[in-house]
Amino acid sequence: MKWRYFRVRSKQILWNEDNRVKLRNFNYLPRWLVIAIDLAIVIFSFFLSFLVVSNLNVSFYDVLTRPQECVFISLVYFASFFIFSTYAGLIRHSTFVDIFKIAISCGASALFLSIISYSYYGIFEKKIFLFPFLLINSVLTFAGMLMLRLTVKSLYSFIMNMGRKRHRVLILGVNDDSIAVGEALSIADHKNFVLVGFVSFNKRYKKLKILGVPIFKFDNLFFGSILPLKVNGLILVGNQLDTSEKNNIVDKALEQNLRIYHAPSITQWENDADVTSNIKEIQIEDLLERHPIKLDDTQINSYLNDKTILVTGGAGSIGSEIVRQVSRYKPKQLLILDQAESPLHTLELELRQQFPEVSYEFILADVRKKNRLEKVFEAYEVSVVFHAAAYKHVPLIERNPTEAIQVNIIGTVTLADLSAQYGIDRFVMVSTDKAVNPTNVMGATKRAAEMYVQALMQERQSNTKFITTRFGNVLGSNGSVIPHFKEQIKNGGPVTVTHENIIRYFMTIPEACQLVLQAGTMGQGGEVFVFDMGKPVKIMDLAKKMIKLSGLIPGEDIEISVIGLRPGEKLYEELLSDQSTTLPTHHEKIMRAKDDTMFLEDVMNLIIEIAAAAEQSDDLGMIGKLKVLVPEFKSENSVYELLDLPSCSDE
Repeated sequence: MKWRYFRVRSKQILWNEDNRVKLRNFNYLPRWLVIAIDLAIVIFSFFLSFLVVSNLNVSFYDVLTRPQECVFISLVYFASFFIFSTYAGLIRHSTFVDIFKIAISCGASALFLSIISYSYYGIFEKKIFLFPFLLINSVLTFAGMLMLRLTVKSLYSFIMNMGRKRHRVLILGVNDDSIAVGEALSIADHKNFVLVGFVSFNKRYKKLKILGVPIFKFDNLFFGSILPLKVNGLILVGNQLDTSEKNNIVDKALEQNLRIYHAPSITQWENDADVTSNIKEIQIEDLLERHPIKLDDTQINSYLNDKTILVTGGAGSIGSEIVRQVSRYKPKQLLILDQAESPLHTLELELRQQFPEVSYEFILADVRKKNRLEKVFEAYEVSVVFHAAAYKHVPLIERNPTEAIQVNIIGTVTLADLSAQYGIDRFVMVSTDKAVNPTNVMGATKRAAEMYVQALMQERQSNTKFITTRFGNVLGSNGSVIPHFKEQIKNGGPVTVTHENIIRYFMTIPEACQLVLQAGTMGQGGEVFVFDMGKPVKIMDLAKKMIKLSGLIPGEDIEISVIGLRPGEKLYEELLSDQSTTLPTHHEKIMRAKDDTMFLEDVMNLIIEIAAAAEQSDDLGMIGKLKVLVPEFKSENSVYELLDLPSCSDE
């Protein structure tokens, strides 16, 4: 029975169900086995050394017999293995340090044996060991132990990469970061990449090599010169290139059907990840022309540190990032309010792990319910409110306008009134570029919310500073175009674009939230701050580049389908209305838009009428009143276009 168990168990360990050897299960050799093999090498080296020295016409001393010498020498080497921990590292990850340990161990053993031999000679006038024998034995032992490690390392690498598809790549740059990544590639266990060479931007190196591979100059002849090498891709390391240079290289590389990868500076690598996990295909977000944002941490810290902060819509894309960034300023307490249960729970698990020192309160609530919100203001001494709760998807809101009225307008009114009533210091509202000359219900509701907080500030019935921040599309937010395109490409297409000429401004979620925090420090109340969104991006070009970055050809591997503008969608987004004046601020990426404000009573009366129509599910009446409140709201590609006709306006 025992033999049968051993046979079955051995088969489970060594073989897969398809009868292929599972050599990849041998991730490391046990330490006892390493020591046993090293001792076997010592014994083998002893007898080999004996044979070598015997041919030198010398006589061995007769203090010890040959077996006794072998045992004595083996014990000394065995002790040195423990002293210098030659067995401690994983053989497959052996480095120069491990080789150095082996050399020191063998040298120290030979030295100790020599000292014993000469000490014995000093007492009894006889030597135990021949010095040439000890020297040759030490060298052979070192060579044997080194060969063991090199053999295991090479065998492991061969087995792990057997059948693995490997990409032949060039690394851009010849600086320390690029060379460090090249070294990491050369010693990696999982060789997904084969380093073919480096690329210099400034100088031509003729015969010089780094890590045994040549250096190419990036010029007009570059792609022709690397053609014989069958290069599959380029690796960009760190941030040594600005966005325009990076785009130039990527565009040219994509024309040659090369894959583009990005590796962070090696000091930023995740320690528990292998080389392959740190080198990833470059993302479209990395190629959008964005410049780093400089924040005034001192000002931000002064109004967030040791304060109670409320973030509505805190489990959403923007709200959750605001929460993460606020957490770094060590608030007294951070209240995270959202009506979405599962995302709120997921965020709680993340934050309690990442920021265990911050006091959080996760509040499941709806901004439309005044009684629920009032309990929150009563229970906590809120100092700052970041209002990010909103419905934002244009086509969906166009079909369900009542919900947008109740959340985007009534929810904001309720929250703003309570903020003024309880005398909080700052109310920072997150708005959108779609509020400028809106062509859809979503944009119009956000503009109505802006108008209310501006009017409330103008009345100055409290000390609360009401500040509005307005920006465009954010990369990677829920339902945004880039994740949508990625999913379509993953599924084989087609990639759907609403119009060939449609353009959009883009900003990353962290960028947008950083500017929200900064704008919160700058406002004195009533301002609408507009963020520098950089250059607008043509969505058709975005789709084509994303397909190419996936290693596919637009129009051949992945089709691009133009499906027409969606309800309420317009070709060009705006950040400022025609009537606005733009004033600079002390932050280069934040401008101040000065819109005309209405009296609070007039705004409130129209909002009451809009809310009443919403309660009756009277969509046309509700949107009609919304167009009175926001006269620049002209519907496009929508059922509400009829309300813009002169006959309807006269009514």
